Amino acid sequence: MPYKLTSTDGMHSFELRDHVPLVVGRAPTSDIPVVDPTISRRHAELECTDAGVTVRDLGSSNGTFLNGARVESATINAGDVVTFGKVGFRLQQVVPTPAPAATSAAPPGATIVRQLPVREPGATLAGLKADKNAPTVPSEQQTLDVDKSRQKLAILLEVSKGLGKATDIDSLLNKIVDYAYQILEVDRVAILMTEDSGELTPKIARDKRGGDTTRAVPQSIARTALKDKVAILSDNAGEDTRFGGQSILMQQIRSAICVPLIGSEDKALGILYVDNVTATHRFSDEDFEFCIAFAGIAAVAIENGQFAQRIQRELLTRSNFERFFTPQLAKRIAESSETIKLGGDKRQIAVLFTDIRGFTAMSESMRPDDMATLLTEYLTGMVECVFRYDGTLDKFIGDSVMAQWGAPIGGPDDPDKAMAAAIEMMHELDRLNARWRGEGRPELQHGIGLNFGEAFAGNIGSERRLEFTVIGDTVNTAARLCAAAEGEILLSDEFRRVLRNPPRLDECPPMEFKNKSQPVKVYRVDLG
Repeated sequence: MPYKLTSTDGMHSFELRDHVPLVVGRAPTSDIPVVDPTISRRHAELECTDAGVTVRDLGSSNGTFLNGARVESATINAGDVVTFGKVGFRLQQVVPTPAPAATSAAPPGATIVRQLPVREPGATLAGLKADKNAPTVPSEQQTLDVDKSRQKLAILLEVSKGLGKATDIDSLLNKIVDYAYQILEVDRVAILMTEDSGELTPKIARDKRGGDTTRAVPQSIARTALKDKVAILSDNAGEDTRFGGQSILMQQIRSAICVPLIGSEDKALGILYVDNVTATHRFSDEDFEFCIAFAGIAAVAIENGQFAQRIQRELLTRSNFERFFTPQLAKRIAESSETIKLGGDKRQIAVLFTDIRGFTAMSESMRPDDMATLLTEYLTGMVECVFRYDGTLDKFIGDSVMAQWGAPIGGPDDPDKAMAAAIEMMHELDRLNARWRGEGRPELQHGIGLNFGEAFAGNIGSERRLEFTVIGDTVNTAARLCAAAEGEILLSDEFRRVLRNPPRLDECPPMEFKNKSQPVKVYRVDLG
């Protein structure tokens, strides 16, 4: 028994068709569009089955109610009032009018004229093949048909070449729409793309005058084509029994073609949709098959464009990361979708600070170019030590280096790697000093501080500039240990306790640090 929903004020009525899920919402693309501020864009879903009519709330803000009681999912009976937000509808049975006894039943309304799986072998170019049974001497009409087929094949070749030149997805979609208007006589062309969530999102919709159109693609047609992976040709979409969307009737859609964009591994990328609002029976079988072939080329171009953009994005990400991470670590970060959480999180990290002693006083007696050269050589050597042991260069602070192990990717041997980098820094400075001494240049001394503990790791900054860094008491203590170190490596007891292979250490007197209620137990590395 068919049903319909009639608004309690009697102003609106929507028919429900069997086994067709219908979305109720404020969005114009909804199957049952209801414009009211209390209704969400995707508010609820209705479906008429053999067991009756069911309603399911889609996480709406203002809820769905059955006879005044809020429900998440429920069965509606004839006479019940279902309310979406603050807009009520009554479910009514539709009693069909019997046909007169003397008259044969009327033929069914226009339905799907043709439906083709887009992967059916040979289906996409069926209308472009030569007729094997054609006579040896072709007629004038047959010659014309052959010329049309050749012209269409030539167009498809040009389309393939043209789409291959698109530089980004947006320009590619615009080219697809432009070619669609060259190929078919249509009133509107639209492309919807599949998001990661599985939802179809409109990307471009244009009328034949070249302007953007606000008319929405009927979701019932789009979902059918995408779900079943079939291309659909309908002579009169408004009367098509396959589709229950009221948006089709509201937009007065007559002829329509909807083709899924299927990429490699049978992946549904989206749909290509064309329609006509002025005449039924506008599209022929040849138009349909040609549109399928065109959509196949478009799908390949879109998938290649997405792949190229992903590669470009990964290369850019890696090039940015490699300024702060080792190439191996940068590659792992770029390929990982879960490594860095937006906003950051707390992690266990090992922190290293190194700082030149007396550099400010030294720089006052040096030429700016000599000072810059000396500092560059020193910082380069220290960063190489960090990278050699898979550390992350957090930042330069004047003549200081801050590095850390553990964010965004950590490992159980992070403290040992930080310790090895610190010892290597001491040896590297000895090598640099030996060279500078031979060149008659000033020598440098530095101190290194190490600490281990929990810190916040994430993107810090403003909308104009974001920087991945670590902050917290663990970082501050490492900086204070560095400030106290004079030509030596100082580390906290927390750092010492997590070392798997500690070097020889000498215990130092506990140190008082700002904002620390208790003295910090400190150790010095015995470098022999």
